[in-house]
This record gives sequence, C-alpha cells and structure tokens, in this order.
Amino acid sequence: MKNFFLFFCITCNLGLSAQEEKPLFGYWLTSESIVEIKECDKQLCANIVQLLVEEGVDPKSILDKNNADSALRSRPLIGVNLLNGFMPILDRNNSIKGGKIYNPRDGKFYKSKIKLLDNGYLRVEGCLLLFCDGEEWLPLIVTVNEDGTRSAVIKNKP
Repeated sequence: MKNFFLFFCITCNLGLSAQEEKPLFGYWLTSESIVEIKECDKQLCANIVQLLVEEGVDPKSILDKNNADSALRSRPLIGVNLLNGFMPILDRNNSIKGGKIYNPRDGKFYKSKIKLLDNGYLRVEGCLLLFCDGEEWLPLIVTVNEDGTRSAVIKNKP
C-alpha cells in the first residue's frame, strides 16, 4: 500500500509539473496584437498572429519598419516572435525571468520578466536598466470557423 501511495504522489507531482508550464501556451490579447505562445526549440516564443489595426488596413501590410537590423525592416510584423531566451517553466512565484522581449514600436529587445497572475492574465514587462514597464496580456480562446476565419473570446472574463 505504501508503494502505491508513493507511486500516486510521484505521478501527481509529475502531472502538476506538466500543468504548471501549460497555462502560458495558447493565444493572448496584447495592447496591439494577438500572439500565440508556444514552445520553439525548447524555449518560449510568442509569435504575432494578428495585428489590431484600423478597419480597411491589411494587417499583413504592417512591416517591422523600426527593427534595429535594417535587413528585417521589410518583413511583416505578423509572424514575428516577441520573446527570446525564456525557458517554458514557471518558478514557484508563477514567473519566468532571464529572457528578452522585442518591442516592434522601437525595434529593440529589452530584458524581460513574465508573471502568470492569479486571474489567469499574463503580466509581461520589459526593462531598461532598473526601470520596467509592461502590460497585462489576456488569455483567448480561438476557434476556427467553417469558412476558415478565426474567432476569439477572452478566456477568463471577470
């Protein structure tokens, strides 16, 4: 019986470890886009899948015009990965540190930290020296419609 209990506890702990990293994966609403967070080469990536633009503007026409690397300024922002160097594992504070975030507004990378909040939102901050600023990303449920278009609703609506 003790062996069964030990096996059960180990299995539960392994299950929790796998679940702890999964809340980050999926679609998120940022202030200017929808990104998909997933694992890429054993790190987190957050690829822009949709830009929030004015009606009549083709989101695919918006370019990475502010990129510090002039060779990348002609690429569309859709598809750009915003995260670099983050391992896909939350610490005991539901945070990840040690990576960088790309800011398309100025074309620069900043030291960054990510925290999964109790309400299910994601606090994403970029830091320059000791000064940090950021925003909360809201989790989305994205469904593919019959015509191939996508619909999104906020997952944890208060």
